[in-house]
Amino acid sequence: MLKADLDFEKGEFSNSEKSFLEAKKIARTIGDLSLEITITKNYTNKFLNISSIAENLELILELKNWALLQNIDSLTFKMYRMTIQQYVVLGERMDLRKQCADSMLIIAKRLDRNDLLAFSYYSLGTATNGSEAIQNYRNALNFSNWEEDKVMFSSTLNNLSNKYRIAGDYVSALNCADSAYIASEAIGREEGMAASMYRSAQAYLAKGDFDQAIIDGKESLRIFKSAGILRRQDNCAMVISDAYRGLGDYKDALYYFELRSLLEDSLKLMLQSDEALFVDRKMEYELTSKKDSLSYSQEREINSLELENVNNLLTKERMQRYVLFGGGAVGLVFIIVLWVMIHRIRKDNNLIALQKTLVEDKNKEIMASIAYAKRIQSAILPQAKLVKEFLKESFILYKPKDIVAGDFYWMETVGKKVLFAAADCTGHGVPGAMVSVVCNNALNRSVREHGITDPGEILNGTRSIVVQEFEKSSEDVKDGMDIAICTLEGYTLEYAGANNPLWIVRNGELLITKANKQPIGKFDNPEPYTSHTVQLQKEDTIYIFSDGYVDQFGGEKGKKFKAAAFKELLLGIQPEPMESQKKILDETFESWKGDNDQVDDVCVIGVRV
Repeated sequence: MLKADLDFEKGEFSNSEKSFLEAKKIARTIGDLSLEITITKNYTNKFLNISSIAENLELILELKNWALLQNIDSLTFKMYRMTIQQYVVLGERMDLRKQCADSMLIIAKRLDRNDLLAFSYYSLGTATNGSEAIQNYRNALNFSNWEEDKVMFSSTLNNLSNKYRIAGDYVSALNCADSAYIASEAIGREEGMAASMYRSAQAYLAKGDFDQAIIDGKESLRIFKSAGILRRQDNCAMVISDAYRGLGDYKDALYYFELRSLLEDSLKLMLQSDEALFVDRKMEYELTSKKDSLSYSQEREINSLELENVNNLLTKERMQRYVLFGGGAVGLVFIIVLWVMIHRIRKDNNLIALQKTLVEDKNKEIMASIAYAKRIQSAILPQAKLVKEFLKESFILYKPKDIVAGDFYWMETVGKKVLFAAADCTGHGVPGAMVSVVCNNALNRSVREHGITDPGEILNGTRSIVVQEFEKSSEDVKDGMDIAICTLEGYTLEYAGANNPLWIVRNGELLITKANKQPIGKFDNPEPYTSHTVQLQKEDTIYIFSDGYVDQFGGEKGKKFKAAAFKELLLGIQPEPMESQKKILDETFESWKGDNDQVDDVCVIGVRV
């Protein structure tokens, strides 16, 4: 078999094939099954792109039939497994793969071997769909050994995660992806880790958690790049693009869509390059095979010395022409393939350059429009001078994720009462900003037109106006906002909230007043918002905020900041003046975020009485 390998490396494919088949015959004669299996696998792998798959299947089928006659179950199982591998190259061929997998399962049950049962059910999972595939993969896991084969365990979990996602069971899909990541991480298998993050990103995208889909998609893309694996990078970029589009971030969505196209084209070019490398091999193999066949045929037809001399002369001349033509054909094919590749690359580069120019021009127009939208949004926000006039000891930490934001802060005065609020509208960026204008206007109308100062009644009126505005649309608009609103007069504080709570720090303790669990907007079975009255004490500090701060991913493990850490932070900065608190909150947020993208708008209001 060593000679067969050496001949193959030198490009002498005909000699290599003869050596492989001769070695296989010897292994059969001496009864060395292990050697015969090794030779067959080596042959089919090497000649996969040169000889026909039908020939490979014929060899495997021959060995499988012999194993069946000899009742050698373990060998028969291996041959079915190799058959499935060949069918995968041919295409889906789900019916034939399922037949092989069913036969493997019968053998595995007869041998009562868990490892064979696991692989049989895994093969059935790849050849089936829906609930049947899920059950097959679950059976494979039941018979898998985590400690002995983490690659098999991880691959099964990743495939099962995909089936659960398709079925709409996102919790199970995410659990499987997490477990698959742990298995791959334990053996340092980067491709498995990246595949698990990709499955996780797919599941988060399907369930509508676009922020987490972006985080996991980017991590998957990073690992694939680090491992030098070009395939699947285009799929990762597409998931990220779809997630950004779901958030309304069309700038980043376009960027990753274009990246996906470039990665897809790069993969195609790589495959074309690989295919071109096999052109010489395959042509030489076919020419050599024809040459050998011709020589053999001629030898059998020689009946006389004269005829032999004539035929030899003719054969020599023909072979010279044939070899010359064949060599020219090989060179011509190579030149044609190379020319096509260069022409295609140039064409693609020109197209990319044109697309880049169009995108840059369009991007300039969009950015100019967004910049103007920022001026409009800034105009509806209370000016810092006005806030300080009525709330002397206060701060507002306002950090839009993009140029414009879905979060906004609001303030109004009625007599001696100061009304202020922190609001979080659906989405962020341009879509969020459009919703914020509608909601801000509804707040103003509730107070200014109707003279309402009770926080709960303000939210009731605001909800009615927002719902009426969105019902004017021909489409079903479910956008709205979460909000915490306060009315302060002396030491009397009134509060109402739609999903966003009120926090008060008093003497080192945190007092929490919960909000109604319903947004401002369309909601099934809505209830009136509840107003809460709190008698404040001197040095009490009031905090209302959106969820952007606590939901930010960062730190060493890339996790959310979370409410518990936010509570500790606020309690720890109480001795500081309000402006110093704002600075500490801002620096802490940026330090936690690090190199991660900001996931949402941030709005935190603090007031000390």
